[in-house]
Amino acid sequence: MSALFDAYGRYYQLLYQDKDDAAEVAYVSALLQSLGAGSQLLEFGSGTGRHARLLAQRGYQVLGVERSAQMLAQAQTLPSPGFDCVQGDILEIDLGRRFDAVLALFHVVSYQTTNAAVRAVFARAAAHLDAGGFFVFDVWYSPAVHAQRAEVRVKRLADAHTAITRIAEPRHYPTENRVDVRYTILAQDLATGAVQEVNETHPMRHFSGPELDFVAEQAGFERVLAQEFGTGRAPGEDTWGVCFAYRKR
Repeated sequence: MSALFDAYGRYYQLLYQDKDDAAEVAYVSALLQSLGAGSQLLEFGSGTGRHARLLAQRGYQVLGVERSAQMLAQAQTLPSPGFDCVQGDILEIDLGRRFDAVLALFHVVSYQTTNAAVRAVFARAAAHLDAGGFFVFDVWYSPAVHAQRAEVRVKRLADAHTAITRIAEPRHYPTENRVDVRYTILAQDLATGAVQEVNETHPMRHFSGPELDFVAEQAGFERVLAQEFGTGRAPGEDTWGVCFAYRKR
């Protein structure tokens, strides 16, 4: 997984330049406030720090954990007051301190495709929270994946230096609650015309509420909400991204 994101990370910022990070962070911040969470945050899978920096600007103290050396290097080139990051595996990390909330944004939990990995993420979140602390994350939602199914998508983006075409081809494994998305990335250097091709497969697990509740209860959590990420609407068969929040008992 680390090597996968090291390659993908070279073009990560450009690929997601159209994401409305400010709106997503405003949603997360409002959610944390509604839960009564404090300002000390641990982010699992912090990537290049896109969300963490904006949260820090809102007054949070954020420590990110990122496995990919490529993404971590990008995050560390843009220091921001209130945000720091370390390299580590969220399935094993032990920082020796507690936080008010643990975040895992942009489907980080969906990248944990085995039961052991999902249990480990919840266990590591619990280990870094006091009683009453929150684990907040978003996942692909099984009812929507089964009802709609992922389709082939093509995305084209460019900046002053690079033009990118990304082709996403999903393969469904319905009995395993998993979709393997094969990405073909064609990156053209606009100065030289040279084209680099990157091929990767991202296995993504989707979840139902009861499935997550079962794992969460074993780790000492109780669910406090499930809603469409970004809108707060009740999840359904048209809701691909669902945000869950669990309180440590």
